Amino acid sequence: MSKPFDRLQSVLKLEAQQGYKNKAVVGGIRQFVSFWVEQAREEAIDEADAAFIEQTAQALTDYAQTSGNGRRMLITRLIDKLDERKAKQPIEPAPVVLAPPSLSQPEPDAAVEQLKQVEETINKQIDSAISEPVESQQVETQEQKFNAPVQTKKVAPKKQKAKRPEPASDVYEPDPLSLKQSIQKIKGVGPKMIELFEKLNVQTIEDLLHLYPRRYDDYTTMKSINRLEYGEKVSLIGTIWEVRSRKSRNNQIVVQAVISDGTGKISATWYNQPWLMQKLRSGLRVVLSGTVEQYLGRKVFNSPSWELLSMDALRHGQIVPIYPLTKGLSNYRVQQIAKTTVHEWARKVTDPVPEDVRQRQRMPSLQKAIKQVHVPDSADQLIAARRRLMFDELFFLQLGMMGQQHDWIGSPGRSLAVRGEQINNFIHSLPFTPTKAQMRVITELEQDLKSETPMNRLLQGDVGAGKTVVAAAAIVGAISAGTQTALMAPTEILAEQHFSGLSKLLGRMGYRLALLTGSVRAAEKREIYAQLAAGQIDLVIGTHALIQEDVAFKNLGLAVIDEQHRFGVDQRAALRHKGPEVDGEQITPNLLVMSATPIPRSLALTLFGDLNLSILDEMPPGRQEIDTHWIRPTARERTYAFVRGQIEKGRQAYVICPLVEESEKLEAVAAVEEYERLSTVIFPDLKLGLVHGKMKPSEKEAAMRQFYAGEIDILVSTTVIEVGVDVPNSTVMMIENANRFGLAQLHQLRGRVGRGEHKSYCLLVAESGSGDTEERLRALEQTNDGFELAEKDLELRGPGEFFGRRQSGIPELQLASFTEKEMLEAAREEAEQLFNADPGLEQPEHKALHDRVIQFWENAGDIS
Repeated sequence: MSKPFDRLQSVLKLEAQQGYKNKAVVGGIRQFVSFWVEQAREEAIDEADAAFIEQTAQALTDYAQTSGNGRRMLITRLIDKLDERKAKQPIEPAPVVLAPPSLSQPEPDAAVEQLKQVEETINKQIDSAISEPVESQQVETQEQKFNAPVQTKKVAPKKQKAKRPEPASDVYEPDPLSLKQSIQKIKGVGPKMIELFEKLNVQTIEDLLHLYPRRYDDYTTMKSINRLEYGEKVSLIGTIWEVRSRKSRNNQIVVQAVISDGTGKISATWYNQPWLMQKLRSGLRVVLSGTVEQYLGRKVFNSPSWELLSMDALRHGQIVPIYPLTKGLSNYRVQQIAKTTVHEWARKVTDPVPEDVRQRQRMPSLQKAIKQVHVPDSADQLIAARRRLMFDELFFLQLGMMGQQHDWIGSPGRSLAVRGEQINNFIHSLPFTPTKAQMRVITELEQDLKSETPMNRLLQGDVGAGKTVVAAAAIVGAISAGTQTALMAPTEILAEQHFSGLSKLLGRMGYRLALLTGSVRAAEKREIYAQLAAGQIDLVIGTHALIQEDVAFKNLGLAVIDEQHRFGVDQRAALRHKGPEVDGEQITPNLLVMSATPIPRSLALTLFGDLNLSILDEMPPGRQEIDTHWIRPTARERTYAFVRGQIEKGRQAYVICPLVEESEKLEAVAAVEEYERLSTVIFPDLKLGLVHGKMKPSEKEAAMRQFYAGEIDILVSTTVIEVGVDVPNSTVMMIENANRFGLAQLHQLRGRVGRGEHKSYCLLVAESGSGDTEERLRALEQTNDGFELAEKDLELRGPGEFFGRRQSGIPELQLASFTEKEMLEAAREEAEQLFNADPGLEQPEHKALHDRVIQFWENAGDIS
């Protein structure tokens, strides 16, 4: 029997001798077990040992709360089991010890004295496993070190205690075809494992090499609890002492655990994850990663990530990759398979990035980067590897964008004979004076229309900045040149609003307008088709119906796409093919796309690198700011009273919910249930409507029309009304669980009110949350500037929240982040230099790069 079991038995016998008073060791049985379990796990020799260790730790963790008789039965049972296990162990001959005659052998009672040293001994073992920070250096967090590698301080890694496996040879043998083989070729991967990996979109050896870890546990820089500081992002090793769950005031399941590492205790809290009660057990050794926060003067974690402790990695001071997983596939298994794959196959990877680019950027080869990202030798090597892989993604993204722009510029276009006086007449007919920003952009659009190169421009502006008027001026310019125009909107109601507004603006100029949506009757559609083909319609406004095969223009000169993030590159391309034929060659029409989602310029240049950029950075005078307030759920009743007061004044209100129905995984107010509750309990005397994404399009359109017509007082909705709805009479935007949304999305929702003459309000209902959550909500209270909020959102949550999903038409990035401005600029500069020298990537030395860019963009299809 190993030493840990001997020590445990000695402690239990001593506890029995002392009458089960929990005084056998300093700190009590529970304190002893929290340290004993670590050493016992290290010396476990088989699964039976491991199971017994976990059962024993769990049984003794609650010893202090157990009754006297219960303690006696528990101790007796454990001692008997230890005797049984000892009897089954093979008897080994005792080693011969030649002791000096002057030194007597310890008496049996001396073992009791030795037990007092057990806690101190194991504490020292833990202290040695947790490295101390280098003086005068700040220990970096995993997130700082591995997720933001451009400018990262270096921490000296702990000297490794065990020899690592020898890496594969650095002699590279590129063989891309061999990497297309099934992962079945990898040792240890059978049919069942293949099925599991397929759920992670891994089918080939190449796929597995590019299955990058989602994060790392760095066992070389762990901090102990007594050295934690408020606000820092850290990882630590500890033993779970206890786990309990409770319900919050709004019926959310809250799981709390107390973790100790011998230097102190810290509590961790998880929300809406009740299954953790089955996963987290007393006695388990875990690695926690998160931000140290303060609650009632104590250090706490809120929703930290966690993993079971890898004792092998702890002993060897390793950096352990944590992979994306699926049910039935453990991180340890993926780690071992990835390690095998890397050592055997990484040398066969072809490096597509030219050597001169790698040298200028001081980056390792792709083969080495793949090795280090899966089996890092040190923190510095891992940082360099991740930086290389992140650069590749942005580099390929930029090359693809430049290729699209090159194709567009190279496509046949024509200069339109724009009559500037007609644009001026339109501007002077407006009931207001355009802003300087609007006039600047109108001039840019006029120059584009007159150019031989087809316009391909993104018009970006905040809510209420006047994008529609600018687009109308461009439409006037194109019509004045004798061509037709089209405006495509994502929803029927938005198309109808554009039709109504532009009819008033352009109808007086004698232009002929038509509305083409899915709801238009078949006979009317056929008539519109015929008029478009005959050139009898100057401007057609519609939805996706505009790009159907049946729609043919006689002379399309300008296409405008509103809320462009609802459409992708394929749909933009479909409009290109609607241009006329001149001398047997199809002419590409001018394209103007508009977005009401403010995007930082660095991000816009990346996401829309194929488009020229125009920004309306000035708001029209008189545009009122919306009063925004963060409301705690306890004040919800007063909020309802305020909403009722607005309705009694003849106004209308929105109530936004993040989900359609209740979800066990994400406890939030759901639109369907909230609509029922508000209709029957809170506002039974008012008219309420419901809109959500699971409704039929006709049902959504009907509810929106009722709200637009003033037939509904309160519209309960999900974020389907985020953009495009213009109801001037609505003055209240109440957003439930506002902490569930990103800044940009909240700003878009807020923009649905304040569109009329009445004072408007945005009420953000949310509990206090993490630091990032509070920072978002406070930022909304402080400013109505969408571009300022966009920069903040990019800083806090990355680019995903700008659209709530992956940008349509843009490849998904695995490692790169658009917040890395320096790397973005470096990738763009290198791409421009290379593209200028070889636009088609046709030179022999660029063949691998050409193929890789195509592969990278293969999955960039539209999301509908």
